[in-house]
Order: sequence, then structure tokens, then C-alpha cells
Amino acid sequence: MSGFNRNPLIDWALKLYIVLSFAFIFAPIAASFVFSLNVDRFPSLPLGGFSTVWYEAVAADPLVWEGLRNTLISGTIVSVVATAIGFGAAYTDFRYKFSGKPFYLALALLPPTVPVVILGLAMLAFLSRVSLSGEIHAVIIAHVVMCAPFAMAIVRLRLSQMDPSLEAAAWNLGASEWKAMRHVIIPFCRPAIFAALFITMAVSFDEFAVAWFVSGLHETLPVKVLGFLQGQVSPRINVIGTFVFITSMTLVVLAQILLMKRSRAPKASGQSSE
Repeated sequence: MSGFNRNPLIDWALKLYIVLSFAFIFAPIAASFVFSLNVDRFPSLPLGGFSTVWYEAVAADPLVWEGLRNTLISGTIVSVVATAIGFGAAYTDFRYKFSGKPFYLALALLPPTVPVVILGLAMLAFLSRVSLSGEIHAVIIAHVVMCAPFAMAIVRLRLSQMDPSLEAAAWNLGASEWKAMRHVIIPFCRPAIFAALFITMAVSFDEFAVAWFVSGLHETLPVKVLGFLQGQVSPRINVIGTFVFITSMTLVVLAQILLMKRSRAPKASGQSSE
């Protein structure tokens, strides 16, 4: 409505609220980054001096590299497998009509709503029963269960913006179901697929509770950090935390950029058609 005038005071109050909210959220992370550069062993103000000695200590720690290797292996495989499963589940919801679909969707999106401790115990009990617990593939299986619903939600949102008649038109023009999938569905969903890859990798990269239950001796990097906390206070925790945060935020930002491009595309096509 053009006649509606916003109060400048309210605008400034909302902007201040947003700034304070972000400051409250990111202040501990910023403090962790600052203390990772502190030469003193214990976090204290004023700082004893800036140094990269703790970064060098982390780089020279073979346990950290082992945890990082396990994290990268599991995160990469989890992102691919979870995105593939999520895409299939989302396409099933888009393509087919069947009785019990609400139950199917509720069940498919259930794992993220389960408390991680309960999920970790359940995964440990199941994987131990089938002799899969304590290996890196146990972490992969558990994280796929956790991450697939995120991929499904992202791809499902993209498919909801697609005209179902496009796939039917491809069939009428002689394309098989697989060709229609390759040349119509997948290109349309490509931004969401890449966004799902980044999001699922970030979730797997950060998760430690379920991995702690099932990893055994093949600990991921967040589980290594938990081990450091149980031992003694070490500035290496701040260094690893900074690295994990930057990596996760990079993945999330890349996913968000893809999702923003995706949301702008329908608007642009809608304007051009008018």
C-alpha cells in the first residue's frame, strides 16, 4: 500500500534488534577465534599476545588429522548418498499419488526431530546387532539417516515450483521416463541438488553426538574435540572450533546462494512471460 508510512523509530528499533541478535549469537564464536590466537594457554583478558602457536600445534597433531580425514570421508559420502535418497523421496512425493502419503512424508522427515542422544543409542543398538558399529561406515550410515530428510525438504521445495505438465510434455514428445528425468527434472532441480549436497555435508561435518556413539576408534573431528574437553582445557579446541565454524558456514552460505538464485529464477521467468 503506497499510503502506508512506516515509523522511522520502529525501523531503527528493528535494525538494532537484528544487530543485537546476531551479536548475541556470534559473540562466543568471535571470542573463540580471538582466543585461538592468544599466546597464553588459558583464555583471559587482556590477551597475553597474538600468536599462531596453537594453530601450529593443531597442524602437528596426528590425532587431529585422523579426525579430519574421517570427517571429510564421511561428510563427502554422506552428502552424495543422502542427497540421492532425498531426491528420490522428494520425486516420489512429486510424481506419484498413493494412499498414506501423509504418513510417508511424516516418516521420511522424522529423523531430525528425534533427540540426537536417543537416535545415537538406537543407531548403536541396531548397528551393533548387525556387526557394523565402531567403523567409519557406521558414522556414514547414521549420518545418512539424519541428513536425508534435509535433502528431501530442499529438493521437495524446488519440485513444488515445477509445473507437472512439463514432464508429461516430454513424454508426449517421445522421451522415456529416464530421458525426461535426465533432461527435465534433474536440470530443474540442479540448484536444489547442489544446495542439498552442501547442507548435508555441513550437518555431517558438525554432528558429534551420534558419531560419538557409533564411531568407535574411527572418531570424527567433532568427537576429537569432545575428547579434548574431557581431558584438559586446551587452546587447540578454539583452533579446531574456528576451522569447523568457517567450513560449515562456507557450505551453508554456498547452499543459501544457490537457493536464492533458485527463488529468483521463477520470478524472472514470470516477468518475462508477461
